Amino acid sequence: MDVEAAKFIGAGLAAIGVIGGGIGVGQVWAYYMSAVSRNPSIKDEIQTPVYLGFALSEATALFALVIALVILFG
Repeated sequence: MDVEAAKFIGAGLAAIGVIGGGIGVGQVWAYYMSAVSRNPSIKDEIQTPVYLGFALSEATALFALVIALVILFG
């Protein structure tokens, strides 16, 4: 196998992690909306953990993207 082809395959496999980040972000916001719709008074209490969960889920997607770019261009 050519080294250039291996780079493309590795970058593609590393980019699969972006899918997990998208799913995680969607679940965070879906459960937040579900919780607030059931009990609106809890909105202020769970807002900070929701933003933390969003940031961590998005960070995993960004890390996967960075690794894919490092494999591709490194």
